[in-house]
Amino acid sequence: MNSVKDSAIIILGASGDLARRKLIPALDSLKQVDGIGKGCIIVGSGRKNFSDDDFRKHVGSSELISPLLHYHCGIEGLRKYLDSLGIFKTVIVFFSLPPKVYADTADALHHEGFGGETRIIIEKPFGYNLESARELNRRLSEHFEEDRIYRIDHYLAKEAVQNLLVFRFANSLFDPLWNSAYVESIQINASEEIGVESRGAYFDSAGVIRDMVQNHLIQMLALLTMEAPVTLDSEDIRNQKANVLKTMEVIGYSRGQYEGYRQESMVNPESNTETFAELELRIRNFRWDGVPIYIRSGKVLGRKGTEIGIRFKRVPRLLFNAAGNLEPNRIIFHIQPTTGIVIDHAVKVPGTDHDIAQSRLDFSLSDAFGPPEKEDAYQRLLMDALAGDRTLYVSAKETEMAWEVLDGVLDGGKPFLYRRGEMPKSPLGIDWIEFSEFKGRN
Repeated sequence: MNSVKDSAIIILGASGDLARRKLIPALDSLKQVDGIGKGCIIVGSGRKNFSDDDFRKHVGSSELISPLLHYHCGIEGLRKYLDSLGIFKTVIVFFSLPPKVYADTADALHHEGFGGETRIIIEKPFGYNLESARELNRRLSEHFEEDRIYRIDHYLAKEAVQNLLVFRFANSLFDPLWNSAYVESIQINASEEIGVESRGAYFDSAGVIRDMVQNHLIQMLALLTMEAPVTLDSEDIRNQKANVLKTMEVIGYSRGQYEGYRQESMVNPESNTETFAELELRIRNFRWDGVPIYIRSGKVLGRKGTEIGIRFKRVPRLLFNAAGNLEPNRIIFHIQPTTGIVIDHAVKVPGTDHDIAQSRLDFSLSDAFGPPEKEDAYQRLLMDALAGDRTLYVSAKETEMAWEVLDGVLDGGKPFLYRRGEMPKSPLGIDWIEFSEFKGRN
């Protein structure tokens, strides 16, 4: 890891929970491995009138990072305060703030004098729908160039998601099969065991399509189906993702709500917000035309896991499949909580003439390379922002295209009810791949 020097990291909303639980620990970890080097400081800014020592105690900082921590109350005077601390070649401003104030905050930073050396980091959701996303991007671009705006999608920082590109483009075994001639269907599944818990107010204004599908799952689908980029440069990868997003179309969907959701804390008692969604899509290009793509995501479904399933077309009804009952090959990418790849294939049962059974090739990242070092997504994303690497960040074009794909799906009708702890039977009649628990260790 290269060390970043002479940089300032500003956290707006630093007196809040995110800074204490995620951001400061991530920066502490970067300091431990010398990712944050000489001449770097961290400035917290919030509503509370902390002293530097008060702020350090509030976030529970370690002795290693405490000397780098400073605090300034509010945005007014922040530029002058920063200048009093030194000269910095790069300034990173993290918006640990409600999304509704992003645009006004960008205005305030510009008014303070933050300019070309400043990079801003914002969290999802990037807008509420296509219209609001376009307006947010317009407002941000009034003061900051696109290459200075970093939109976080935590799923892109996951090791398994980054491995999708390596799996596809570093293995000649799979790339020739990655098209409609061989693939029967693509499925993406993101299940949670828990309900909305303390996030009722936010979730009820969003729903699972806005919270999961529009960003995390659509981004994974784009990586899975895009054409090979010319280089691994962030702009080349983003352009290929944008090209495939341009061709996506939703042809069917259903929305569900778990029983008791309306009684959750901070949830509207008459809410029609979906806690479960199932979508069928198509990609209208030469590679994927005719291949059904299914996305499913929801809460309190009785299991936790995010997986991608590729089901290949069946072999002809000849030889070993004369009866037509031979199972198709499948590849399953386990994204979380375990990380690995499963390939289902047919084998002959020993001691028989031609009896066929399904077997699995299991690849576990931790079995192959040992237990992974604990690296929070924020640690990787903050380091990339400091280094100016936007590969794992989302462009304005991508956010708007993803909203455009889902524009006719948002808030569409009254959701059906499903039981807590159970996966609803597919309202669209989808034959879902069984995403069995991964055998690998993580």
